[in-house]
Amino acid sequence: PPSSQPPLPPPFTYAGKEALPLIGVLTVSDRASRGEYEDISGPIIQQVVEEYIATTCRFMRRMVADEQPFIVQAIRQMAQAGCAMVCTTGGTGPSPRDVTPEAMLQVCDKIYDGFGEQMRRASLDVGVPTAILSRQMAGSVGKTLVVNLPGKPNSVRTCLDAIFPAVPYCIDLLGGPFLEGNPEKVKVFRPPAK
Repeated sequence: PPSSQPPLPPPFTYAGKEALPLIGVLTVSDRASRGEYEDISGPIIQQVVEEYIATTCRFMRRMVADEQPFIVQAIRQMAQAGCAMVCTTGGTGPSPRDVTPEAMLQVCDKIYDGFGEQMRRASLDVGVPTAILSRQMAGSVGKTLVVNLPGKPNSVRTCLDAIFPAVPYCIDLLGGPFLEGNPEKVKVFRPPAK
């Protein structure tokens, strides 16, 4: 069973208004969770998302070992805490310890195949032939979009560049907060109002 981690608090409110949107970053790594090396991909995800979103957001970061129950529990807790989006990093390769996709299939209400397809294509386009080994995907847990990103820090921006134009509108469709893109960094797509 998952280790007993304290549950995350629900989103707080002030003056009758919802708090700033919350973005979750979940690093999935046996060695980083044991403190054997520094988590580099998690901070890069936060940095890139902060560049791409003009809306002021709060960030929640967690780290777990490559264990399916731990990953499921962390994603579920982040969704329950009110994250508009959770970006995971790590655990999407073919090795026996890579179980993030299996956790996603267990915890998500829906899977959005296009995200994984687009990330793999973008990595192939920049000359990473092993991108075909990646099992990255995206899905939703209630109103939370969950996106699996690679564990390699250099690939994080490549994959976020590929998918981010669709992220805010997907969050809109899920009933999450309105996130404004930073037009100097990314062109967010939303269909014209009717």
